[in-house]
Amino acid sequence: MRMKRIVVAGFMVLAAALALGPLRLIAGDNTFERTFTVSGPIRLELSNGSGSVEIRGSADGKVRIHGKVTGNWTLWGSAEKNVEEVLSNPPVEQKGDTIRIGKDSNWLKNVTIDYQIDVPHATEIDASVASGGVTVDKVQGPVKCTSASGYVHVYRVDRDTTVSAASGSIEVSGIGGIAHASTASGSINIGDVKGSVKANAASGSIRVTKPSDRVEISNISGGVEVEGASNDVRAHVVSGPINVSGNPSDNRLWDLKTVSGSVNVRVPRNASFLFSAEATSGDIRTSIPVVIEEQNKHSLRAHIGDSAGRVEVHTVSGSINVSSGT
Repeated sequence: MRMKRIVVAGFMVLAAALALGPLRLIAGDNTFERTFTVSGPIRLELSNGSGSVEIRGSADGKVRIHGKVTGNWTLWGSAEKNVEEVLSNPPVEQKGDTIRIGKDSNWLKNVTIDYQIDVPHATEIDASVASGGVTVDKVQGPVKCTSASGYVHVYRVDRDTTVSAASGSIEVSGIGGIAHASTASGSINIGDVKGSVKANAASGSIRVTKPSDRVEISNISGGVEVEGASNDVRAHVVSGPINVSGNPSDNRLWDLKTVSGSVNVRVPRNASFLFSAEATSGDIRTSIPVVIEEQNKHSLRAHIGDSAGRVEVHTVSGSINVSSGT
């Protein structure tokens, strides 16, 4: 009986260890440093299985890579040995004007590597992480970042930016070119983009502020907010509200559609656009002066000002509201 209890206890300890998941080994410093001197624009390619990544632009012509390696708990093999292998042979290489980090590194197992990387401002970035967050700040670009499980934050990029996350939040701001963002599950926040903005989400809110160009948004489950729109806006949602503020005048088109959710539009008092609204189940209300062209229980067509722009709103289940406030 005593032997049976010992065996059962052993299995319980094993089960508890498995339930805890990837516990990390307690280790010392376990860091490595690499520095490359470069001239002219460069390209940074990074692939990381597990660990956070921070890439920041600097003023000198050097690429500085700081990596911290942590062994993950495992029942098979020695994580400590894996850590030692990474420290003795970091997955970093330079080929011409390209710096590669983590490329062709299938041998990296049961370790987490957190990177802090300084690059010259004139750097193009292509970074992907399987599990962990990515931050990029103050580079020329273009920038492409993906994370399977973790956040993606990109700030102050001179050129185009494309980001995606399967599960994690996205923040993008200060972009000199276009910005494209997509997530399967997580929020998207985009601000101060000079070029066009395109955002897609399966589940999560989408917010765009201060867009200078066209905005195109699609969302399956979650709200959409566009603040300070001065160009075309296209927002289509399956389940969630749409809130758009700005000025749709000057031949701009706002195309706003949601199956289930309200639509709120805020415009200046001197706005000028043709307003077309249809709500299958919900009220249509305007708190600004309009000249009604056609109206029935579920639709409204009206002129605001000289009708220079167009605002078209459709909702199946939800109210439509137009007010002044910008």
